[in-house]
Amino acid sequence: MTEKILIIDFGSQYTQLIARRIREMQVYCEIHPFNNVPALDASIRGVVMSGSPRSVRDAEAPRIVLDAIKGKLPLLGVCYGAQYLAHFFGGKVEASPSREYGRARMQVVKGDDPLMKGLSPESQVWMSHGDTITTIPDNYHIIASTEDVAVAAYRIADEQTWGIQFHPEVYHSEEGKQMLENFVVGICGCSQSWTADSFVESTVAELRAKLGDDRVVLGLSGGVDSSVAAVLLHKAIGENLYCIFVDSGLLRKNEFEEVLESYRGMGLNVKGVDASDKFLGDLAGVSDPETKRKIIGRDFVEVFEAEAKKLDGVKWLGQGTIYPDVVESAQVNGTAVVIKSHHNVGGLPEKMGLKVVEPLRLLFKDEVRRVGRSMGMSERLIGRHPFPGPGLAIRILGDITREKVEILQNVDKIYIDILRETGWYDKIWQAGAILLPVQSVGVMGDERTYERCVALRAVTSTDGMTADWVHIPYEILARLSNEIINKVRGVNRVVYDISSKPPATIEWE
Repeated sequence: MTEKILIIDFGSQYTQLIARRIREMQVYCEIHPFNNVPALDASIRGVVMSGSPRSVRDAEAPRIVLDAIKGKLPLLGVCYGAQYLAHFFGGKVEASPSREYGRARMQVVKGDDPLMKGLSPESQVWMSHGDTITTIPDNYHIIASTEDVAVAAYRIADEQTWGIQFHPEVYHSEEGKQMLENFVVGICGCSQSWTADSFVESTVAELRAKLGDDRVVLGLSGGVDSSVAAVLLHKAIGENLYCIFVDSGLLRKNEFEEVLESYRGMGLNVKGVDASDKFLGDLAGVSDPETKRKIIGRDFVEVFEAEAKKLDGVKWLGQGTIYPDVVESAQVNGTAVVIKSHHNVGGLPEKMGLKVVEPLRLLFKDEVRRVGRSMGMSERLIGRHPFPGPGLAIRILGDITREKVEILQNVDKIYIDILRETGWYDKIWQAGAILLPVQSVGVMGDERTYERCVALRAVTSTDGMTADWVHIPYEILARLSNEIINKVRGVNRVVYDISSKPPATIEWE
């Protein structure tokens, strides 16, 4: 049984970051909403209560019964979690005179406390709350303070229960990682044995036990998630895995042929389906981004269903669902969120009477890549930038035509090739070109032109939730502009997108 840390989510924007920090320690953890906490078993070594956008003083504040946890398992309350453990157990939480947000200097009051082990006497932490703990119960002892927050951290006497009013999971908290490690490893006693290799070994064994001799069909996209999921399933069931790779006509230049060949080289049982006429035909004249997405999602389902029905004895649908999708589908209010339709296969499981198998549903994107590398998959495939499910359709603003797709494919190829050649591809999380719905005046060969404008986009990110634009050197941007304009007929202007997320998104549509 894999040891784990349970994270109880009260709706904080930082909850996934707590999980990521714990996973970085090679310790498995799971996020569960406060109103749907799983039954506790021997695998749970400790519990973290997250922050929340709500106040513990609100009548509708998220509540949880802690009888099976508090005093029985190591427990760490972060921000809202800390205020909850104070407010509902005899202390007092009040509105701060002003919102405590941003950097603060924490002074360690009790350096011999296990949570404070190895920390500097003073370090920077990150605050983000509108309330503050003003009174703590008699059996609560302050272990750290800041200039403005007397109760920055506390421990409950005779319990392995701690509360901290700052966020150790964000990088602004200089020694936050050490503090979390003190809790997870030092206090909870986790062995730090959850590695990519151990994940592959345990997952393959679980898949064999679950699937037996059953057949599985999986839709490949050419991306990292579906590719790693396919290799894991192939390791478990071999030729009983059937893969379908659909060409929507909206992939990168030559991508269908190249990726299909690489899949075959990996030993996968894969069928390529050219459905570009259907997709492009159905998209003709459509400019609304959401309508485009729905058409693409619908067409994919129809093509996939038609091909899957040709297979005999298939009982399972494989999907490359990853952990952020799972977490986002179970918000703290208990209502499900619809994941973008093109990221999955809609209602196919029910429609075709298939059960779903998702071998990557426990992993973040960077963990998926580590698993792929542990299985010896090619770095060119594992290191691929994320590519949107709807493909180039959402990088062509306005209606879709074959001419526009071809223009953007040619621009994109030059862009990606030069990034690889100059060593910048691996420094960037995602890069792509956007075809704008405008034409501009230019001059080429002493003649007036009136042609299209393309925007280049490149961002750094960890998981796509936030992103910063990349400072590509001017000389590379100059080369990109020159080659695109000279080699791609129909383009006479290149611009570079220097907006971050938020407020802008990574894709334009």
